[in-house]
Amino acid sequence: MTSPLTTSADRSSTVRWTPRLWGTLLVLCAAMFLDALDVSMVGVALPSIGSDLGLSTSTLQWIVSGYILGYGGLLLLGGRTADLLGRRQVFLIALGVFALASLLGGLVDSGPLLIASRFIKGLSAAFTAPAGLSIITTTFPEGPLRNRALSIYTTCAATGFSMGLVLSGLLTEASWRLTMLLPAPIALIALIAGLKLLPRSAREKDHNGYDIPGAVLGTASMLLLVFTVVQAPEVGWTSARTLLSFLAVAVLLTVFVLVERRSAGPLIRLGVLRSGIQIRAQLGAMFFFGSYIGFQFLVTLYMQSLLGWSALHTALAFLPAGALVALSATKMGSIVDRFGTQRLLPVGFGLMVVGYALFLQVDLDPVYAAVILPSMLLIGAACALVFPSLNIQATNGVDDHEQGMVSGLLNTSVQVGGAIFLAIVTAVVTAGAPENATPQAVLDSYRPGLVVVTAVAAAGLLITLTGLRAARRPQQSVVVARSTAQEEETERVPVRD
Repeated sequence: MTSPLTTSADRSSTVRWTPRLWGTLLVLCAAMFLDALDVSMVGVALPSIGSDLGLSTSTLQWIVSGYILGYGGLLLLGGRTADLLGRRQVFLIALGVFALASLLGGLVDSGPLLIASRFIKGLSAAFTAPAGLSIITTTFPEGPLRNRALSIYTTCAATGFSMGLVLSGLLTEASWRLTMLLPAPIALIALIAGLKLLPRSAREKDHNGYDIPGAVLGTASMLLLVFTVVQAPEVGWTSARTLLSFLAVAVLLTVFVLVERRSAGPLIRLGVLRSGIQIRAQLGAMFFFGSYIGFQFLVTLYMQSLLGWSALHTALAFLPAGALVALSATKMGSIVDRFGTQRLLPVGFGLMVVGYALFLQVDLDPVYAAVILPSMLLIGAACALVFPSLNIQATNGVDDHEQGMVSGLLNTSVQVGGAIFLAIVTAVVTAGAPENATPQAVLDSYRPGLVVVTAVAAAGLLITLTGLRAARRPQQSVVVARSTAQEEETERVPVRD
């Protein structure tokens, strides 16, 4: 069998950065940018939406949760669909749906319709995200070219999130509807450009049919897991409803694994998860995004509720982190080439731990340059190292016909990690918040949440540290299991980090 690394090296020597290749990457970056932009913009607009449409706090929550539910629940299906039906086709159709849902969200006049539009946007993003990532990993050969492309691609997510905070602060001053409508024309332009620039992608050849039972079970389990975690802080973590929902998730996942082990064409080939590198990437993604989304939630509350900062002021406070990520985009590819993802990930997680721990020192009269800015810069540097490294590590050494599957799995880890750890942080803060509390008491109730955030990042650091031993070897032999309905076959292939 030809080594995947040999094949990638041969391709890397022939592929060059042509204008068309740059155009392809730009289209894919635009979709990733939109996903992050949309998530960050809606949070700042929620108070205006509630006031205009007369929505309760619990209903407002679902404007955010509806997107998370559609996105996190369908990523596994989205990734495998891209492999089976063609990445270009799936990406462009989902991008068109995203544009229409954005238009709908800016025009509706009722809470349920707005939530429905958000769910549809999340659903479409569940198909564009893994399809876009797998287009990159199958277009750019493994090595320096792919590392550079992925560093630029993942940087667009951080840039979109940072710009979304600032733009939402500006647009909401005019109307919250502008925050919903803005993604529509950007998505339409990207769709038109994609029709011309994206490479034609063949459907997976010789696949063993569609794993309909696996698709149903995988989607149902992810939807129920995300729904349960999102609702748990409101209905109670120990309530009968929450406990029964988690039990149902466990049953669905158990049946899903049994079905996948016997399926001729599984939704997820479980043998992929026998690689230590792959497991570290998936767990790292969960702890990375889970810690950051919890931190962003707490700091936004701290700045706006306790310090009285405006939405725009808060967005500008976060901006240095995003700016640092954006400015480092062109350098990250060469940094990964030189040091490898297994070395960079512990460094990045270490910076996150220090940044979060430093923020524990804030008070009700903070000096921005002394405490908040150093934290933001440390976290920005961490994101610049961790985010592209996780994408590179998860997709390296994976055959082209399974790139969509792995991309969907990685994005699922990100979204599920975000949902779970945000819910935990919310529960910790809520439990410690006294009624009619003074500002100092409220700040004190935030500190346990910040401790949880720091602990989550520290757990990610410990996980990534286990990869340092492997990083000392230039190449290593990793068992990759390939299963069919009749038998399981294993082969050893060289894999780089």
